[in-house]
Parts: sequence; C-alpha cells; structure tokens
Amino acid sequence: MQPPIIVKNKRVIYKRKARDSLTDLGDQDHEKVRKEREDTDSAMEEDLEEKDAKEKEKEEGGDQLERERGSAAEEKEERYEDGCRSPYSDTPRPTAAVFYSSLTCETYMTLPPHKPTARIKLTGSTTQANLHQPLLICAPPPASSPQPSPDADAAKDDDDDDDDDVKSLPTGSSMPDLEWPPDSPMPTHTLVPSADIPPVSLPPSDAPPPTPSLPLPPSPLFPTTTTTTTTTTEAVASPRPPFSPSTLSFTPSHESAYSSPSPPSDAHDPFNQRYYDNESDPYGRRDTYGSDSSAAGLNDGDRYYDQPDPYGQPDTDSDHDVYGQRYAPSAESLGGRMGTESSAPTFADFGAAQYGVREPYPAWSTDRQIPLSKEEIEDIFLDLQQKFGFQRDSMRNMFDFTMQLLDSRASRMSPNQALLTLHADYIGGHHANYRQWYFAAQLDLDDAVGQTQNPGLQRLKSKRGGKNHSEKSLGSATERWRQAMNNMSQYDRMRQIALFLLCWGEGAQVRFVPECLCFIFKCADDYYRSSECQNRIDPVPEGLYLRAVVKPLYRFIRDQGYEVIDGKFVRRERDHERIIGYDDVNQLFWYPEGIARIVLTDKTRLVDIPPAQRFMRFDRIDWNRAFFKTYYEKRSFGHLLVNFNRIWVLHVSLYWFYTAFNSPTVYQPKIRHSSAMTWSATALGGAVATLIMIAATLAEFSYIPTTWNNTSHLGRRLIFLFVTLGLTAGPTFYIAIAENSDSAGGSLAQILGIVQFFISVVATLLFGIMPSGRMFGDRVAGKSRKYLASQTFTASYPAMHKEARFASFLLWILVFGCKFTESYFFLTLAFRDPIRAMAGMKVQNCHEKLFGTALCRNQAIFTLTIMYIMDLALFFLDTFLWYIIWNTVFSIARSFALGLSIWTPWRDIYARLPKRIYLKILATQDMEVKYKPKVLVSQIWNAIIISMYREHLLSIEHVQKLLYHQVDTPDGRRSLRAPPFFISQTDKGFKGDFFPPGSEAERRISFFAQSLTTAIPQALPVDAMPTFTVLTPHYSEKILLSLREIIKESDIHSRVTLLEYLKQLHGVEWENFVKDTKILAEESDMYNGTNPFNGDEKNSSKMDDLPFYCIGFKSAAPEFTLRTRIWASLRFQTLYRTVSGMMNYAKAIKLLYRVENPEVVQMFGGNTEKLEHELERMARRKFKFVVSMQRYSKFNKEEHENAEFLLRAYPELQIAYLEEEQRKDGGDPRLYSALIDGHSEFNPQTGRRKPKFRVELPGNPILGDGKSDNQNHAIIFYRGEYLQLIDANQDNYLEECLKIRNILGEFEEYSVSNQSPYAQWGHKEFKRSPVAIVGAREYIFSENIGVLGDIAAGKEQTFGTLAARSLAWIGGKLHYGHPDFLNATFMNTRGGISKAQKGLHLNEDIYAGMTAFGRGGRIKHTEYYQCGKGRDLGFGTILNFQTKIGTGMGEQMLSREYYYLGTQLPIDRFLTFYYGHPGFHINNMLIILSVQLFVVTMVFLGTLNSQLTICHYNKSGQPIGGQGGCYNLTPVYDWIHHCIISIFLVFMIAFLPLFLQELVERGTGRAIIRLSKQFMSLSPVFEVFSTQISTHSILSNLTFGGARYIATGRGFATSRISFSILFSRFAGPSIYLGMRTLLMLLYVTLSFWTPYLIYFWISILSLCVAPFLYNPHQFSFTDFIVDYREFLRWMSRGNSRSHSNSWIGYCRLSRTMITGYKKKKLGRPSEKLSGDVPRAGWRAVIFSEVIFPIAMAIVFTIAYMFVKSFPDNGQTPPSPLIRIIVVSIGPLVWNAGVLLVQFLISLTLGPMLDSCCARFGAVMAFFTHIFGTVGMIAFFEFFWYLELWNTAHAVLGLVTIIAIQRAVHKVLISVFLSREFKHDETNRAWWTGKWYGRGLGSHALSQPAREYIVKMIELSLWSSDLILGHFLLFMMTPLIVIPYINRLHSVLLFWLRPSNQIHAPIYNIKVRKQRRAIILKYVPIYIMTIALFVALVATPPILRNTLHVSCSLCDNL
Repeated sequence: MQPPIIVKNKRVIYKRKARDSLTDLGDQDHEKVRKEREDTDSAMEEDLEEKDAKEKEKEEGGDQLERERGSAAEEKEERYEDGCRSPYSDTPRPTAAVFYSSLTCETYMTLPPHKPTARIKLTGSTTQANLHQPLLICAPPPASSPQPSPDADAAKDDDDDDDDDVKSLPTGSSMPDLEWPPDSPMPTHTLVPSADIPPVSLPPSDAPPPTPSLPLPPSPLFPTTTTTTTTTTEAVASPRPPFSPSTLSFTPSHESAYSSPSPPSDAHDPFNQRYYDNESDPYGRRDTYGSDSSAAGLNDGDRYYDQPDPYGQPDTDSDHDVYGQRYAPSAESLGGRMGTESSAPTFADFGAAQYGVREPYPAWSTDRQIPLSKEEIEDIFLDLQQKFGFQRDSMRNMFDFTMQLLDSRASRMSPNQALLTLHADYIGGHHANYRQWYFAAQLDLDDAVGQTQNPGLQRLKSKRGGKNHSEKSLGSATERWRQAMNNMSQYDRMRQIALFLLCWGEGAQVRFVPECLCFIFKCADDYYRSSECQNRIDPVPEGLYLRAVVKPLYRFIRDQGYEVIDGKFVRRERDHERIIGYDDVNQLFWYPEGIARIVLTDKTRLVDIPPAQRFMRFDRIDWNRAFFKTYYEKRSFGHLLVNFNRIWVLHVSLYWFYTAFNSPTVYQPKIRHSSAMTWSATALGGAVATLIMIAATLAEFSYIPTTWNNTSHLGRRLIFLFVTLGLTAGPTFYIAIAENSDSAGGSLAQILGIVQFFISVVATLLFGIMPSGRMFGDRVAGKSRKYLASQTFTASYPAMHKEARFASFLLWILVFGCKFTESYFFLTLAFRDPIRAMAGMKVQNCHEKLFGTALCRNQAIFTLTIMYIMDLALFFLDTFLWYIIWNTVFSIARSFALGLSIWTPWRDIYARLPKRIYLKILATQDMEVKYKPKVLVSQIWNAIIISMYREHLLSIEHVQKLLYHQVDTPDGRRSLRAPPFFISQTDKGFKGDFFPPGSEAERRISFFAQSLTTAIPQALPVDAMPTFTVLTPHYSEKILLSLREIIKESDIHSRVTLLEYLKQLHGVEWENFVKDTKILAEESDMYNGTNPFNGDEKNSSKMDDLPFYCIGFKSAAPEFTLRTRIWASLRFQTLYRTVSGMMNYAKAIKLLYRVENPEVVQMFGGNTEKLEHELERMARRKFKFVVSMQRYSKFNKEEHENAEFLLRAYPELQIAYLEEEQRKDGGDPRLYSALIDGHSEFNPQTGRRKPKFRVELPGNPILGDGKSDNQNHAIIFYRGEYLQLIDANQDNYLEECLKIRNILGEFEEYSVSNQSPYAQWGHKEFKRSPVAIVGAREYIFSENIGVLGDIAAGKEQTFGTLAARSLAWIGGKLHYGHPDFLNATFMNTRGGISKAQKGLHLNEDIYAGMTAFGRGGRIKHTEYYQCGKGRDLGFGTILNFQTKIGTGMGEQMLSREYYYLGTQLPIDRFLTFYYGHPGFHINNMLIILSVQLFVVTMVFLGTLNSQLTICHYNKSGQPIGGQGGCYNLTPVYDWIHHCIISIFLVFMIAFLPLFLQELVERGTGRAIIRLSKQFMSLSPVFEVFSTQISTHSILSNLTFGGARYIATGRGFATSRISFSILFSRFAGPSIYLGMRTLLMLLYVTLSFWTPYLIYFWISILSLCVAPFLYNPHQFSFTDFIVDYREFLRWMSRGNSRSHSNSWIGYCRLSRTMITGYKKKKLGRPSEKLSGDVPRAGWRAVIFSEVIFPIAMAIVFTIAYMFVKSFPDNGQTPPSPLIRIIVVSIGPLVWNAGVLLVQFLISLTLGPMLDSCCARFGAVMAFFTHIFGTVGMIAFFEFFWYLELWNTAHAVLGLVTIIAIQRAVHKVLISVFLSREFKHDETNRAWWTGKWYGRGLGSHALSQPAREYIVKMIELSLWSSDLILGHFLLFMMTPLIVIPYINRLHSVLLFWLRPSNQIHAPIYNIKVRKQRRAIILKYVPIYIMTIALFVALVATPPILRNTLHVSCSLCDNL
C-alpha cells in the first residue's frame, strides 16, 4: 500500500467549470501545475530543504513517477475542490515475476566474467517478439543490498589514464560472460530483456484456469485474454508486452517471454495483463487516453456538455509522464545543463527537483518562465471552441497538438522563443504561408485603405501609379505587418495559432487547399476581433464550423468528381479538364479578383461585407458560382511542347544547324555552289526554334483560361515570335530566288545570309535558355504586384549555395559540350555521305500500273526522309547518354567528397567506429566527462549487436566475438575488453569470421560504419531533441502472415510454400531460429515435467528435430506457431515488419537517454521497473507512430486479430481509422476520423476499442486514389515538428534509428537565434529558406530474391541513391515517398504531404515535393541513413508498378506543376528537373521510337538493296569496272552501322550507374559479380521489355487517360502464371508491336543481311517473349501442355455464358477505352467484369487511332509497290496496289459473309434449340471462328502464290496487309461503334439468336447491326490472336525438349543452387490422373498443329518449281 500524498495548497474551482474536465490532459497534472505555480519560489531550495523534502517523500511513499491515476470522475471533482485526496489510486503494487526480484540486471551493459555458479543460458529463440529488445544479462544478486550500476561506479572513478579501465564492480554484481569452456556442453543462461520485456512465466500443466476480469474480444491469436488476480505479489504480469508478441508467444525465450529457473509458483498467463485497467499496472502508466478505467470517467464531459458523450473520455495522448524539464536552456545557453551539479544526485533530490512534476509537457512547465500557462492556453481553446462551434474532440486533439509542439520547441529554446517562432512559422514570419498569401492576394490594400468594397480598384490604382508606387506600398505594408506582429501580445499570438490549428484540424478536404484555409482563418480572425463576437454570451452549437464552412466546400469538391445514381455515388465521366480540382479551388484565393468572385446566395459579393462580418456569412456562400478552371489539364502531347519547349528548341534547332550545313546537295543551286545559300539554309534553324515557340505558345493558350491574370503576356509573346520568324526565315526566300537566277545574288545575298544566321543563333539561344514564363511579363521576378501570387506560390525557388550553383552549371556545360561535339562528329558527319549519295538519286527502269514512275523513282528520297527522322531521334538519345555518364561521375565524386566510398580503407572504417559512435551518435558535446567514452560506446555497440542476435542474424558464436566484455585485470581492477572484431582490424595476426559470409548483419554493420565516416549534424541531448511522428498509410496490405499462408502453397501454380522459399533465402537466420526454438522447446518440456532430451542423447535420432527444421515448431501450441509466423512476417512485406522496424526509434531514444544520462540510472538505484518507466516516458514524449488504417472498422476477423496483436505488442502504436455511424433518419452515414492505441479501453457492447479522439468529417474522405486521402484524414493526429512518411512495406534497424537526432538536425532548426523573428526582417537566421524535405536512402531488402528482385533493387539504388545524391546537391530532388522526413509545419500550411485529385495525382508524393520546391522549401538528401524497403518481385507485379509509374508520369505531364517548373525555372535547374524526372520517361519513349524507325528505315533500304544493282568498290575505294547503271549505297551501309552502335550504347548505358555505384560502395568484385549475374539471367531482355511497358503506359495515358490493366494478382514470385493470362496482359502493350516489328526484321534479314541485325533480333524478340521467359517454371513440359489446353479454352469461352477470364472479355475491355460504356446498368454479374473508364476525347482518338495507323499503312504500301514496280520476265506486273487491297480486305469480306449466314441460322434455329441445347451458342461461335481462321490463312497462302512463292516479297506484303487491316479495324472501332454495354448480353444474343429477354429494351433493334460490325472485327482479331498465340508457343517449343531446362531456368530466375531448387508440385491422385489425361489428349493435337504450321510455311518454298496453277484472274491480280 502506498500512503496517500498530502497536497498542501488547496485551490478554488476554476472560474469556468467547463475547464475542469477540459481536455483531460490529466487532472492530476492540473493539480500539479497549480501547485507548482504557487510554489515557484521554492523551486530552487537549498540542500538542507531538499534533504527534508526527500525524507518527507520517503515517509509519504511519494514516488511520483510511479503513481496510478484516480479512478472516478467524482474523485476528480473532489480533488479539485479540496486538494487533500491523492490523485493516484491506493491499489497494492504488484512486483514483477518471481525470479525477477532475485536478480540484479545490467541493461545494455558490457558482459563481465561470471562464476560457474552464475552460468547463464541463452534461451534460444528470438521470434521477433522481443527481437529488438534491449538486452539484460542477469546474474544472481549479492547477499547484501542491491549494488549501484557500473555506471555509478565508473562515475566515481577519476582515473582517466587507461581507456580500457573500468572501476571494478563489487563482487556480487558480476555480469555473465558469454564464453564457455570448449569441452563443456553449452550452459544455460537466460537473456532477459530490459524492462521493455515483461518477464512472463509459463503456466504449469496443472495450473488452474485464470479468472476473467475485463471483457476482451475473443480471438484465436490470444488464447486467454483475461487477468489472473492473485494474492501473492510475485507472479503478476507486467502491463504491456513490450515489443511485439513476446507475450503472445508464451515462451521462455528472449524472443518471447522469459522463464525463471524453476517452475513458477503461480499460474501466469501472458495475457493476464490488464492493459486497460491501470489498477494492476506496475508501471503506473496512466491509461494514455484519458479517463480512468472506471466507467464514471466516461462522463466527465457531462459537466459542461448537455448530452452524455460516449466518447467523451478526456485525452492524455501526450500525458507522457515525463519528468520536469532537465535540459531546458534558453536559446542563449543552449548546451547548458540544469540540475546536474552533484555527481550522483540522490533519488529524491533528483526526483523532486527535476523529475518530480508529472508534467505531460515538461518543457512547458511553470518553472521555466512560460509566457502562458497550460491553463491559459486551455482557456483560449475553450473560448474559440465556444465562439466558432468547433467539435469538442477536435478541440481536445488540437490543444494536445499545440502543447506537444510547444513542448518540443521549448525543450531546446526558451518557452518565450518557442511560442514566438511557432507563431512566425504559422502566421506572421517571413516564410509563413499565411503572410505570403496575405500580400499575394493584396489584402494589405484591402485592410489598410479600409475600402473593402473594391480591392480590384485599389489594385488598378496601384498599377497606374507606376512601379515606384506599388513597390513602396508593398514595402510599407510589410513594415506595418512586422510592427503589428512585433507588438502583438503572446496571448494574441497563441490565440491566432490556436484558431489557425482549429480551422485546419477540422478542415478535412480543405486542408488540400491551403490558401482557401488562409482565407477562412482570416475571416475567422477578423470576426473574433469584432465587438459582435466579443459580446456574444451563449456558445454557438458544437459542429457549426463543420456544417457552415467545411461541408459546403467539401460538397463542391466531391460533386466535381461524383454524382448520385440510384442512391449511390458514382464517378462522373469527366476528365481533368472538366473537373474543378483542388488546385483550381485554391488558386481562386490567390488574386483579389478571385476573392471578389465569391458571392452569397442573395448575389451580394463577400468583399462588399465588412471583414468582421464575413465569417458569419460563410454558410450563405454560393461556391458553385465562385470557382472556375484556372488551368486545363487536357490530354494532349501539347503539354510536352509547352512544358519542355527549351529541350525541343535546343535539340531540333541544333540538329537543323548541323544537318543543314552538311546537306548541301539538298539545297544548292544546280548551276553553281553558293555560300550565301549555305549560310541561309543553315540559319533556318532559328526559324525552326521560332516555329517550336509559336506552337508552344498556341498550345499554352488552350491550357490557360483567358482571365484577368495570365494571358496578356502570351499575346505579346506571339507578336514578337512572328516578327522573329520573319527575321529568321524571310531572307531565305530572297537568297534562294537570287542564287537560283542566272546572275548570282552577289555580296548582298552573302551579307543577308550571314546576318540571318547570327540572328538565328541569338534567337535559338534566347528561346533555348530563357524560361518562356519570363518573356514579356516576368512571372518569376517581375516587380509588378500582378505577378506576386504567381511568384509566391509557383516560383519561390530556394536559392542554392554558390558551390552547388557552380556545380549545376558545370554539369550542364559538360553534358552539352560533350553531346554537341560527339553528335557532330559521330552522328552528323557520318550522315553527310549518305545524304550526298541519296539526295539526287532517281531510280531508273521502274514502272507501276496505276502511278507510273511517280512513286517508284523517288524511293531513295522517301528513304532519306525516314533517315533524317531517325537521325533526329538518335540526336535526342545521346544527350541522355551523356547526362547519365556525367551525372554518375558527379555523384561518385560527391560520394568520395562525403567519405562514402569503400575505397576509404575498410580497416580504418571499422577500427575508428567506436570513436565515431562516441563523437557522432552520442550528444557528447556537453556531457560532463564522468565516464570513459569506451564505457558509453560499449553500451551502444552491445545493444546493436544484441538487437541483431534477437533478429536471428547472428549466432551466439558470432555475438561472442562482437561484444564488449568485462574482464579482470591482474591488478584486481575491472576493465572493458574490446570485441575481437575491433582488435582484428588493427592486429594483423588476429583473424576470425565475425559474420556469416554475405549476411544481412555484415551489410548492416558495414553500412553503419561507413555512414559514420561522413559529416553529420551534431546530436542534441535526448530531452532537447524535437518530437517527430512516423506516419504509415495502410489499406489492405498484409499485417501478419497466417499459418496457412506460410506452410501452404499460395495457389495451385506455386511450387513452394512461403516458408520453404524464405528458408532458402535466409538460411543462416532460419538455422539460428531453429537453434533457439529447440532450446525453448527443451525448457518448455522441462517445465511441463516431460523432458524428451533425458534419454541417451546419442541414440535419440535426428528425426526428432525434423519438424523444427521443416516448419519451426514441433508442438502446435500457439506460442510456437506464432514464433514461426513472426519469423516469416519479418522477412516478408508485412505491416508487422514495418511497425517492429519503426518502433526501434523508441528503443533508440531510450538507449541514448539512458547512456547519456547515467544519473537517471543512479536515481532509480537499481529499480529497473521505475527506470524503464522513466525511459518509456521519454520515448513517448519524443516519438509517435501513427498507422492510418483506412479500413480498420471494416476489417475481417483475421485482420482484426492481427491489428489487435500489433496494439498489444506495441501499446504506443496509434491507429487512425474511419468510423461510420448510421443516422437514425437513414440519411448518409456520418464518418469520423478516430484514433486508438494499445491503451484504449474496450467497449463491452461492441468488443472494439473506444477511440481516444473522434472527429466528425464532412463526408467520405476518400475522393481520390486513396493513399493521399488516407494520409490526410490521419494527419491531424501527428505530433511534433517533423513527419517521417513510411509505406507499409518498409523496415528499419536499431543502428539507423540511433541517428535520428542527426537526421532531424538536417532541418537546421536546432540552434535558433535569440532575436524575435519580428524584431527586424534583416536577421539572416529567419531569411533563409526553410528545409522542407530531408530525403534518405532506401535499401531494397528484396534484392537477393533472384534476377527481378535484383533489377528492382538496382533501379532503386541508381535512382534513389546515386541520382538523388547529385540531384539534391544541384537542387533538383523532389519527394518520392521514400523514407523522407518532412518539415510538418511547412508542408501542412502549404496543402499537406501529398496531393489528392483522382487520377491526376496518381503519384501523389512527388507533387508534395514540387509544391515545396515551388514555394521556397529546400529539399536535401542524406547519405548516412537508410530504411529498408520491399519491392514487387514477380514479373507481373513489377510491370504493374512500372505501369503505375508510367501512367503517373503521363498525369504529371498534364499537371500545372510541370507547367510552372517547365516554364519558369532557370536553364540549369530546368535541365536538372527535366533529365531527373520526365526526361527519363521521354528518353524511354524515344528509345522505342528509334528502334521502330530504324527497322522501318531498314525495310526501305532493303527494298532498294533487293531491287537495284549496288556499286561495289575495291579496297582502295575505287569502283570496280563493268557495273553499268549501279547505285552507290555503300555510305548508307556505313551510316547504318553507326546507328546500330548508337542504339546499342543507349541501351547498355543503363547498366553503367549501377555498376559504378556497386563499385564504389561494395568493391570491384561485388560489382562484376552482380552485373554478370544480371547478364547471365538475361536482364537486358527485361530492360527492353520494361522500357516498352513504360512507354506504352505513358502514351496510352496521354491519349486515353485512366491507368487500366488486367491485374495478374500479387502472387508470390514463385507462382507460375498461365500463358493465356500473360498473353492477355501483355499483348496490347508489347507483344503485338514486337510481332509486327519482328516481321519487318524478317524482311530486312531476307533482303539485306548484316551481322549487326542479331542485336535487333534479340531486342525485338524480348518484346514478344519476355513475359514467358520470366515466368517461373515456364518450361516444365506438363505445365506447358496444360497451358496450351487452357489457352484454347480461353480463346473459346464466354459465348454461351459469361466468363470472367475469356478472350471475348479481353477483347471488349481493350476496345472500351475508345468506345466508352453506356451508363445504363442491368445489374448483371458480367457488368462487374468491365472497368469504369471514361470515353477518350475525339482529338486523342483521331490522332492515335485514325491518322497514325493510316499513315503507317501508306508507308508500307509504298515500300511494297516499289518492290513490285520492276518488270517480271520482261512484263510489267499487274497493279500491286489492287493486289494488296484485295488480299487485305478479302478476309473482312469473307468474315462478313460467314457471319451473315451464321446470324440467319442462329436467328431461326436459336430460339428453338437454345432451350434444349445449352451449348448451342458456343457451337455456333466455334464453327464461325474456325471458318474465319481458315479464311485468313487461305488468303495469305493465295497471296504467297500470287507472289510466285517469293518469300521476301510475301513477308513484305504480309507486313503491309497487317498495317492495312489494323488501320481498317481502328477506323471502324473509332468511327462506327457506339458505346459499349457494361454487360456481355449482346455477345451471347448474337450467337444464340435470342435477342429478347436480355434487358436490351429498344436497343434490341439497333444492337444487331452494331454487333455485326463488332463481330467482323472480332473475327479477324480472334483469328490473328489464335495464330499469334500458337506462334509464341512454337517459339518456346525447342526449349521444352532440352533436358533439365526447367531447373536451369529456375537457377537463372531465382539464383538458387540446383540443390535448393523449388520442388516439383505434389498432386493428389485425382489431379495426377487429370493431368495425365490432358497430356494424352493435347500432345497429339499440339504436334498436329505444329505439323500443319510447318506444312503451310515450308511446302511452298520447297515445291515452288513444281506448284503451278493456271488462273487467269490471278494473273491480273
């Protein structure tokens, strides 16, 4: 029993009764604070008084750190009225489990030797349960009283001489050494975790069942969730399972629970902890959320709220019972420490003076001259809540938010300065968004003049007054602002911050529109200061702000994208250009003219109402009339032209200058050579630049509405451009006419030409370098107020350091210098001779029936034109090539400069590591030197090693060599022995393996050591570090793997269980895990009385151990299975892995705090429980983790159990989720943003936890793609100054978390000036651009999972690390959602941490980076910190990711952010931005384009080569005689070789950065091995394919919008995917293109062979076969045949009944992005199979689907006609055009006839037969399709016959036929087809002939005609897909017959040794029979198909001379 504490001073009830239960930041805290305030004088008592106080405390048992909260609201009332009741409960305090009390423990400490009596045994395992726990090594206690810790001893040691010397410990407290004699068996020693881990004993077999106490939700995860009430104090559980499942795993292992040496005296169940009932809480941790465990606490709110509120329990989110501020310097004395004068203060003294006040916000306590007390701040919030009607929960939440923010800042500066800087950041400072908006929107004119009636007029006056007037008015206004801010009282400042945060906290979607929020705040602030508000007595109703202000805006935003159909919200079919999105809404508030548009429902303008009255009119605003589009995100390639015009100008103009100069043959007069003509023709490059600019300006006109602020400069620019065009192009006309006349133009023409050339050069440079946004009306630096908003919000780019700016210019000078030199000599000069040869070439002796010689004579000119285009594409490509080279060089140089390279000798890195830990990780700059650095470092190092041991990365043998040990020295002292690992670095004779080779532990240690070589910011002491929050959005990602998922194959196609696969990937870790488990099982069995190991060890067979090695457990008890589940979950991409990783921050903070403040340890005198509680509180105060589980309330049972498991494992984890509440009246349900954590109580009715905060939302918050909305609803629950954004597939490590203080130092806010930010603007400190984002590296932990995992990891390494390093340096890095840290205040006042418009902001996080960059935030990148990250591992999922990135990039191109960056950035930063982001994707598009152009060029050259006589030359270059009428094409062939080398280099350069990065970070050997492994696994094939996927996704996005693909399922990377699924997924994006190109390449090979073509064969085959090549077990014979059967079934399904996976479904889906869907729904199941996609715009369709295919058809027709225009046997052949059209259109006509017959049969017989023959439709479809296919093949064979069996001609003809058919199909679909039905009834109606009863209504008459056209197209497509599918299968068939091919293939894919190969699937007898039957049936069919194919292809050429058919019709074709 604790005696109650007597509180001396009573305090009267506060004037406002409502206050008393206010936000429940702990009523006892109020009491404490009040007491403190009245006793301030006695805060610094003399020693004597302190001793008295100490004794008194002892008498009263006043252990303030340990008190429990009172239990009932009445007690609180009484407590307030007479302060005599103890605020803490009087329940008996349970001690820890029995064995704990008999041990003394050293946490994290060095390991001294031990006597044999104290042999300790490592209880085996480490399921991640306590993996990450700090380690306590326990030894038996001495007989005497508990000893002080070694720290205390060391403190008394003044002997500094010997670094290794540690004062000897008293005899009893020796710590066990982890070394044992080699001959003895391994002794048992128990590793006990620090108090982090509650000791838990196992129940003996006969234990009585526990008695239930608190209702908890039943759950199989937690077999018993009840509390045992015992009389003994010995076996009571601790209140929290510290780190994950320890408590769940009922095991005596340090990874689970811990056991005593003998069975415990009482049943003890790990869930006997009452987490929720603080009465049995040994830490006295108060229920962090408010009310005590008694029900009365729930109604605290009743005292000032009328209705009882079920969620009214007050909040103590941040009731971090943290001791009063120790380190609390003002800004002047930063670094001074308080209260550490005595070297070893006694507990009471320390507790009373520093730790005593149980302040929730210790840095904001009364003894620190705070400007406002907590009560006064509470008053402000209450007052605002009552005046504006904010929700009570929101107000409580924002109050806590504010206090934590103040506490965080005040812990490193004076409280006064903390409040000042906070106000400056939110409201009035130089970089505050509100202040910037205030001046941008010209509200200073409004307010200063007082003429609110017309801000626009005021602005006009300022314009007319000329520049000086407007500048002066702005200058004086900012000065007035500064004075007003400077003179403001701290109370007013606090009130403004509070009001802003309350508006923000309930803003919901309005948080995405920051300037709108500023406007709301301004109106609210004006209203508050009015007499109307001040005189108001009654509070306004709660929720008024939400209803009147937020809801109308929310509804407007929602209704833009959604409409209500049948009572459900349905996405509107609108593209971005017709949706007024967040950015459009926001930009209305940028300009006074915009604000003037806001009108009320009675048509009054809001600006005509006095400012003080505006807020109360918000509910009457008609928002629909105010907003309009401010930028049109039209789908068009024009965006590329506008945003990147400088790229096109620089390249196309320069290409023109180079090529025109080298193409004199094209333009020189026939009569003479004219230099004037050369000058003038070359000068047209300037005209080209001007034309590009004109096109860009016209496109820009279409994207910007012609309103008040933005298009005037475009008009001026256009006029200027036309004048420039005249100057750059005009002279050419005169010169051409003059020079071609009989008398030459003379010197005038020459001078004109030269002048024209120089004007062109100047124009090109101007357009290529100057941002278009700065021409004619400078939107970036113009002085006019008109441009202020645009400058402020889109062009406030942060300045760069001089060195960085120099580096930026140098990089681009080098890139373009090399590029222009290389392009000229390599590309242009090589092209000069082909131009000379071909420019005048006319083909002789050709004649074609219809066109005569018109076309065929000019074939060389056509070819040359395509060659010019080809050369231009290569001209673009090599810029990117040089960019990659130089960027890599810069990045590597930068890594050497930062000290990151492996080439710094490794030995030094490890040898100096301890010193670096001391200097860099520890905040040693102001620690008093009481301890040797070695003592401190050893604690950090041992903790790191032991954390790895717990994660099973190290075995106990390795741990031995890595830990610091305590040893006795000969003179009787104790000293620390450094780990052998460190000794071996300097002592050459000392060798040993310290890590498993190539292990994760080695990688982590080496990165840790390497990272500390770089310069990093100095750490602040823990209590002075800022508070930060980790935020993770979660949708439906795996939380924890279930047993079924681990030990059962994921699907029938998977060859391996997840556990087996993980065991192969992490063999060492599995072995360590199994060792642990065996020891654990052994002990467990011992306790239960049966010991399986007591027989003769040698005879017990190894069979006993098999289950452990197979599945990790032998008994199916939950504690064992759970360990295996956790082991697997921590090696998979689960949320559990993320949470356990990020929770290392808490451990790191506790460890650092404990190591740096040894006095804290002494203060608790060996009471580990109290010490742990103290450390816990510090960790809670400095770090929060919020997971935003959007679906939490909709979770199924398993997900719920897993989430609950997380909360029990980590009670500090907070989960934000959406809660729905149905209305009684049946209206829309109410949605709430709710927050719970592991301390939240359960609601007995629902079994769910009661939320701590519950803030109502205006409606469903998920309006966009989900992630950003999910982050936004949870953002109000973050705390502190910084946010780290983490995805649900990341990981973190203890050693990285130790660097958190250094990382936060990167924000450059540790040392704040003592000046007021408002004292004078000139103070440098406050002028500097704030750091908005600090980026960090990612380590892809999936890199060892085969070739695809490695490629994904490599890409991340090059982009996320190598590129980011140089990009950040030269100011081009954005935010990519890596483990980036964000300046939360900066980002949240500027629209949040991501953007959320559906579709447009698909890659939501990069927009936050662009916003921060455009609004003045700096973005940095750190090299010394990394998080783990998982990547997709399967071929399909990687490409889905590629598609997401690609479509996201397409959307970015449309966005206004790209427009602003592209048209406003200075040239060097623009180039950095372009090549770092969109340039990469545009380069991919150009690579694919160049390959296609190359093949087309080769086709044309092939036609020339095959039909003309080519001149041959001897070695000296002289033509060989006797070649009359030959054509000189030799220079062209040389040029072709150049092109091939170019394209090859561009592909291969992609591997350079990875190679160099690996070289620098891991050494030559690793780099070569990694690259060769990738090449042997054919990674270039994957690169080619992914380049095409990326290209296709961007192009289709820019054309059609919506990212759509058929999902492949997220299966494991080991699942085999069937052929038909792969075909349907990749045919559209890649296979069709590959096959068309392959046919062209076949013609090129037949007509024009060169060995270089092999490279193209490989590249283009990659496009066709890559999906199958990367499909696991693709080449298993049986599966291949089963696939063939599935493919045939897939082709023919879905015609008599709908099927989810069929060819017809795939075909309809790929058609619908052009046709769109009908709105009407019938509720048929087949409707669900179709995506919801808007119909593409006609502009997009006409280009991509009509013009382009027709153009390609014409190009190939010309090539074919040329081949056929030469006499054949002396006769002119019949017209090739007619022949090709007949053969192309023939199959369509045939299909039409077949379908007409089928339609009539179905219509007549169908209704009769359908009732009896269910498969009638399928049979009709089968026959029709077979006829269609036969027709198609017959037409081709007929064509081949017409070509007289000439294969080359037939192939070229086939290419042409395909191009024509494709064009016809596309035109039919685009032009003739109406919208599609969502269901497939019409398809089935067609085949069955039953058109009635299908719900078609009147459509039943019109649909047959539409369906007839559709079926004609479908029949052709079906036939070609059938042939194409077979062709792909035939290509793979030769591989199938190679022995062991499947095994070899798996080695290449998974990089597993054949011995570890994934096993063949084990089928049951029934399945085996089925598979055998399939083989027997389908192998013959497949062989027959191959035979037929061979017959059709091989017979004609073999028998070409004997096959003659006389056919007069044929002769005329």
